[in-house]
Amino acid sequence: MHQDTQVITDLILQAAEKARREVAAEPEPELTKPIQWPVTCTVGPGLEGAISCETKIGYVNGSKGWLIYRGYDIFDLCACCSFEEVAWLLLHGDLPDEDELAGFRAKLNDYFRLPKTTRLLMGFPVEEMNPMAALRMGSILSRQEFTFVDQDAAKPKESMAISADEDSIPMETKPTGEQHAIYEFRTGKGRPRPDSAATAMQDTTGFESCYHLLAGVATLAGVVARVRAGKLPVEPDPELSFAGNFLYMMTGRRPTPVETRVMDVAMILHADHGMNASTFAAMVVASTLSDIYFAVGSGIAALNGPLHGGANEAVLHMLNEIGSRDNVAAWYADARANGRKIMGFGHRVYKAYDPRARVLQPLAQFLARTDHGMGKMLDIADTLSDAVVRELGAKKGIFPNVDFYSGLVYTALGIPPVMFTPVFAVARVSGWTARVQEYLEHNRIFRPRAMYTGPFDRKVSDRKKRD
Repeated sequence: MHQDTQVITDLILQAAEKARREVAAEPEPELTKPIQWPVTCTVGPGLEGAISCETKIGYVNGSKGWLIYRGYDIFDLCACCSFEEVAWLLLHGDLPDEDELAGFRAKLNDYFRLPKTTRLLMGFPVEEMNPMAALRMGSILSRQEFTFVDQDAAKPKESMAISADEDSIPMETKPTGEQHAIYEFRTGKGRPRPDSAATAMQDTTGFESCYHLLAGVATLAGVVARVRAGKLPVEPDPELSFAGNFLYMMTGRRPTPVETRVMDVAMILHADHGMNASTFAAMVVASTLSDIYFAVGSGIAALNGPLHGGANEAVLHMLNEIGSRDNVAAWYADARANGRKIMGFGHRVYKAYDPRARVLQPLAQFLARTDHGMGKMLDIADTLSDAVVRELGAKKGIFPNVDFYSGLVYTALGIPPVMFTPVFAVARVSGWTARVQEYLEHNRIFRPRAMYTGPFDRKVSDRKKRD
């Protein structure tokens, strides 16, 4: 192991030790047990608090600052594992052995290559597009390169499908309806392989499509970054790891061992995070028995929204606006007086310190040793963090979140701010695909209800007499 990468591991373990001293060790009993349907829960606007399914993939305890993947603490995974190992863990339930990891890495290296999709994507004005729009388009285009599902012969027969509303009727019948849908698909998830389909082309079910998307979305993000910079895409290097190749395909520069290690950690931290908006979007689409490519495209679309992705880019703009650590106190006082949102603080889930921020802060400090421009920005960030936590930490549970330091880390790695959210998406493909695969094992189409508050008994008037 490179000497400096061991220092990174030590920093993560120190952050873990500090976190464990500050929180208790018991999970939430009401949220960590099998569901007995139908379930009673308190639901707020936007389905807040609703229970939609069981999962063994990830667990977030916001009151204690926990993030768990398949039973493993996020600190341990960051300290001991690569992103490939964690992606395998999310998808398959256990960490890979040496043979499984070698085979997985070989497949990802092979699936990085998207010649047809890259040519198609570059036929669009990528340099003028929102990078997330380009990424979503590329993910859908790759569906044609890797799968046969768009061929007419592969279409499912109408007699094998059902109406979504028919499926929802039993559960909407008072008092609780039926426990299971009356109408179901009569076959499994697969589609018939057309005789004209090339041997290498696959169905969209199963883990191979997940692997294709994991590698393919990384390649497409690299293409988008290069084209936006006015440069041609670069081919992946089979000697590099997933994180190393991702950095290389975005920047055109082979990363150092330290940069690769930091990128690995950052991607692990972003791989999964509970039933967030983009994960839910992906699962809703998959629940219709659409396919994994459309599901991941929906996740990308949801992540593009500024209430979900993009906050780390806004943090950089905020730090640039503050300008210097000497200006932090005045800027913060003015922001508080005017009710201005301070980017990178607080979280919908966490009322304790975000464990991802605990890891990223020391990594940012480590990188700042050799990057003087980043050192100035980090001084501003740390001074602002101290001010916010001092006033609002204990009182309101507001602490730095993952976005507060991730943008600084990405900047030190040479990633332009406009690509921060695509980087998030590349890492999150592992979580999206894992949760889709898990949900489809006991699939039921999502079909919540809305409360109607409109009028009744309105009469249609003559068009000429309408206001």
